[in-house]
Amino acid sequence: MNRNLDTALGLGSQNPVWLRALTALACAVVVLLFAGPLVALLVGAFSGSHDPSHLSLFPTDLTLENWRAALDRNVLRYLANSLIVVGIGLLLQMAVSVLAAYSLARKKFRGAGIVLLLIMATMMLPEEILAIPLTIVLSDLPLLHLNITDSLPGMIVPLVAWGFGIIVMVEFMKEVPRELEEAARLDGAGEFRVFWSVVLPAVTPALGVIGVFGFTMIWDQYMLPLLVASDPENYTLPLALRSLRADPEVGIGIVLVAATLAMLPSILAFLGFQRSFMRGISSGAIKG
Repeated sequence: MNRNLDTALGLGSQNPVWLRALTALACAVVVLLFAGPLVALLVGAFSGSHDPSHLSLFPTDLTLENWRAALDRNVLRYLANSLIVVGIGLLLQMAVSVLAAYSLARKKFRGAGIVLLLIMATMMLPEEILAIPLTIVLSDLPLLHLNITDSLPGMIVPLVAWGFGIIVMVEFMKEVPRELEEAARLDGAGEFRVFWSVVLPAVTPALGVIGVFGFTMIWDQYMLPLLVASDPENYTLPLALRSLRADPEVGIGIVLVAATLAMLPSILAFLGFQRSFMRGISSGAIKG
C-alpha cells in the first residue's frame, strides 16, 4: 500500500498506534461486508453442501459436482447468450452514443435542445411503462415489418440507444476546444477525419465511463429478456437464474454456479475499463 493511500486511510506512521489499529479494523470490517457475500458465493459454488443457510467463507467438502450439474442444465448456453447480447449491444450502444453526441455537441442546428431534452426524458421512464409498447414494436419492427421477438436480436435492438451514454458523451465533447477542429480543417481534414482523429481521442476517458455503466446495464437486464424470450434456448443468464431457482429439482449448488458465472464478467469488465473509467470520473469531477 503506497504512502498516499496509507495517509488517506489514516494508517500513516505519524498517527497513534491505537488510531491506526482502529482504522485498520474498520477497513477490515468494510471489506468483509462488501467482499464477504462474494467470497461465500464463490465458495458455495464449489461446496458439496445442499443447505443454502450454511454458506461459509472457508471452503469445506470441495467438489466439482455442482459445475458438472450446471453444465447439464445448459448454463453455458445461457452464458453464451448473455455474452452475445452484451458484446454486440455494447458496441452498437457506444457507437450510437458517440455519433449522436458528436452531432449534438459539435454541430449547431435548430431543435438541438429539444432533441437533448427528449433523450433525457427517456431516462425518466421506468421499464414497466415501456413493456407493452416495446413488445408491440418488436413484434412488428417499423419499416422492416419483422417479428424479432423470441430471438437475441430482439434483446439487442432496444439497447442500441441509451440516454445516459449520449448525455455523458455530449458533456465531454462540449469541452473539446474548437480550435483543434479548426486547425485540422485548415490542414485539409474532412468531417470523418476530424471526428476520428481529433474529437474521439480527446474523449477516450468518457468511453471508459459509458463502457462500464453500459456493460453493467446490459448484463443485468432482466425485464427485456423476460419480455422477448419465450424459448428457454434464448434465455440470458439473469433470466435463467430465475428459472433455475424456481425449479425444485435444481439444487442450491447449481444456482450458485450460475450466480458465479453471472458475477465474473462484470468484474472482468470493470478491471478492463478501470483505467479509462477512473480517468473519466476524475475528469468529470474536475470539469464540474
